[in-house]
Amino acid sequence: QVQLVESGGGLVQPGGSLRLSCAASGSIFGFHAMYWYRQASGKQREFVAVISGGATDYADSVKGRFTISRDNAKNTVYLQMNSLKPEDTAVYYCLAPPNYWGQGTQVTVSL
Repeated sequence: QVQLVESGGGLVQPGGSLRLSCAASGSIFGFHAMYWYRQASGKQREFVAVISGGATDYADSVKGRFTISRDNAKNTVYLQMNSLKPEDTAVYYCLAPPNYWGQGTQVTVSL
């Protein structure tokens, strides 16, 4: 059983940056892939980024602005978010497949 806890969200102005963390209670070493998703108010949860082995992939809407990384020794996955836009406002969740989700952290991009 793995429990995931996201942190690092908050209120930031457009163009600003945030770094989200997803800390696991157990080892994430065995999870080949780790994901970040987000859900804006009134919308479906959507894929943001994945790190699988040494490879990463991103939703088109965040490519070039967001970077996913992991530190297996710290059992933590990160999402560095730069050049934030109002449309990035959402609750951000991490996922360890098949269905270990964190509780989410709110990111609000606004003046």
